[in-house]
Amino acid sequence: MATTWIKSLHKNKGKSILQTLIARIDYAENPDKTKRGELVTGYACDPRSVVEEFLLSKQEYEYITGRDQERSDVLAYHIRQSFKPGETDAETANKIGYELAMSFTKGNHAFIVSTHIDKSHIHNHILFNSTTLNCEKKFNDFRRSGRVVRRISDLLCIEYGLSIIENPKPSKGRNYAEWLGDKPLSWQEKLRRKIDEVLPSCSTFDEFLSLMKTSGYTVKDNRKYISICAPGQKRPTRLKSLGNNYTESAIRERLGMTRTVTSGGASDGRIHFNLLIDIQAKIQEGKGAGYERWARIFNLKEAAKTLLFLKEIGIDSYDDLVKKSAIISSEFNGKLNKIKEAEKRMAEISELQKQLGTYSKTRDVYAQYRKSGWNEKFYETNRADITLHRATKKYFDGLGYGKNKKLPTIQSLKQEYSMLLSEKKKLYSGYHELKSQRTELLTAKSNADKILGIKPETPKHDLSHIKKNNMYEV
Repeated sequence: MATTWIKSLHKNKGKSILQTLIARIDYAENPDKTKRGELVTGYACDPRSVVEEFLLSKQEYEYITGRDQERSDVLAYHIRQSFKPGETDAETANKIGYELAMSFTKGNHAFIVSTHIDKSHIHNHILFNSTTLNCEKKFNDFRRSGRVVRRISDLLCIEYGLSIIENPKPSKGRNYAEWLGDKPLSWQEKLRRKIDEVLPSCSTFDEFLSLMKTSGYTVKDNRKYISICAPGQKRPTRLKSLGNNYTESAIRERLGMTRTVTSGGASDGRIHFNLLIDIQAKIQEGKGAGYERWARIFNLKEAAKTLLFLKEIGIDSYDDLVKKSAIISSEFNGKLNKIKEAEKRMAEISELQKQLGTYSKTRDVYAQYRKSGWNEKFYETNRADITLHRATKKYFDGLGYGKNKKLPTIQSLKQEYSMLLSEKKKLYSGYHELKSQRTELLTAKSNADKILGIKPETPKHDLSHIKKNNMYEV
């Protein structure tokens, strides 16, 4: 399992941008913590020169956009991912961190992943550049970004056979613990769940209201709207404030079977379920008898939803579930790898175009500097252009461009980029549906492992020690 958080990095008070970046990067890449740098990997940047590359991209961003946000600018973003002691090795943790960063940034930002092994718990420090690879935009730190990081991390943990934390520390957005009951639910969420619980037993709207009253709720109908008040609630809640699936008309449609709503108010016709809670672990953490009773009921409901989901898609044994998960995961990973390959090449092309543009703009100045006999005064006057030209020349040299390999033209790069973009759009056809199927199956498998008592560390798809189990006999 892994806990995560994300923070934005600003210029430290009394320090320059360069000093701030050096301090953060040096801490992350500390050789004493990263096995002499063996556990540091980078994307679209060299870990050895990541500070300079981040700075160069920011200069290019300012050059392209004309924006100078030095005082309030976010220099980079820092993601920390900590694993349970003894659950994974450093190399695997680094790989998981790399996939987390790539998925979260969508490959649009350069980043490094440093895995620290100096503590009892292995943890990753991920720093990604706030400036995009094409230097035209900045990362948009959207609302609940911390929750997205946590969900990506959870899914990767499932993929690698690690456990999941049901009660993570608060982060941006709604705490995941709230979804699983560790954090008290709002009156509105409690009412939604109660409505979902009683509706299957009702055939008419009046019967629904009567059953709510029998359950201890107070129903108020003043013709304009209907409101319901739970026991202990001070102010009643209007049905129309609960969302589209809980208005009076929506409830009547649900009773008449003209509207389908699954758990949590989703109306996509799917059965939605959560990961099961490790009750024993919760008790060891100090949870009381009341929590234990609630958790057992919660697990029973989620297990039932999981089994119902599997039955509806035609899976009736653990072997079938493992095989189907493997097939879908293979299809998804195949499509994802092709998308990543296209995106990687597109990023390379964007970088090449940017460097070619910079090279062209600064070539004349550098030629004059060379003709001046490397005059120091000329250098000081044209420091920015000369520095950029040297950086682009070093970049091209690193790619092998020189006497025997000519630089590509902007036009040829544009044509290749257009072809890759078209290919990427075709690959995205059905991608999200396949991703959703994979997520559902992996979550179902995690629940099935708990139901059948199979430990998470069991090798993926290794069924040699498992007898054929019928899921509906458990």
